[in-house]
Amino acid sequence: MTLEFTKMHGLGNDFVVIDAISQPVELTRAQVRMLADRHFGIGCDQLLLVEAATGPDSDFRYRIFNADGGEVGQCGNGARCFMQFVNERGLTDKRRVRVETLNGTLELVRDDDGLVTVDMGVPRFVPAEIPFIAPAQDVRYALDLGDQGIEIGAVSMGNPHAVLRVDDASTAPVAEWGPRIENHARFPERVNAGFMQIIDRDTVRLRVHERGAGETLACGSGACAAAVIGQCWGELDSTVRVILNGGELVVSWSGPGSPVMMTGPATTVYQGRIEL
Repeated sequence: MTLEFTKMHGLGNDFVVIDAISQPVELTRAQVRMLADRHFGIGCDQLLLVEAATGPDSDFRYRIFNADGGEVGQCGNGARCFMQFVNERGLTDKRRVRVETLNGTLELVRDDDGLVTVDMGVPRFVPAEIPFIAPAQDVRYALDLGDQGIEIGAVSMGNPHAVLRVDDASTAPVAEWGPRIENHARFPERVNAGFMQIIDRDTVRLRVHERGAGETLACGSGACAAAVIGQCWGELDSTVRVILNGGELVVSWSGPGSPVMMTGPATTVYQGRIEL
């Protein structure tokens, strides 16, 4: 099977994007892992499939696979690349589209300046909806890492996130603590771990260890989770500049019951074909 693909990135969080509308695509978990492998495949943090919508209220279906081959429900940087892709490939001429995901519908808007704004939906804090094992909902939770106790905020942005505050993101123990938080028993579906340094009330620095991918240069849903948790802690304003290793995003949230809006760039690197 020959597949046409496009390599893209959102602030260095990189993707293999495949049009599954114009060509038949059936991928096994092993094939996804091979395509994502940076030595034996193309290399990416996530693989994105662009599919036809299954209902009349959406324009497309958007599927996301982590580098380990597992399908997940949300990727904010990927959503921006998705919008760029369907415009560039002529699959739509709309500047605003609705896309189905595993966890609901996203609305994507391409601005005149080329940036893409994603309605990331309403954050969910109920532990069972994250999912996270806790006796009751709270804004802060103690998490035991065995030899280390930490304090986190937990939220679902369509995928589960644990956010902890650090004094300096550049020296945060992401490589050591990230996998331990990701695979903690209290997160039955694993979790993305965000290490947030608060610069001031409208600026944070953030590093994210993503489940199934490891640390990435940027994580859109992680940026949203950090901004939301920081507001819940009373330490951030409603619009926050999130500085990641790959660049910057702007995240806005008006509070409980409101959707999170994320704005940032999407970049096409190259197009190619690969034999599976």
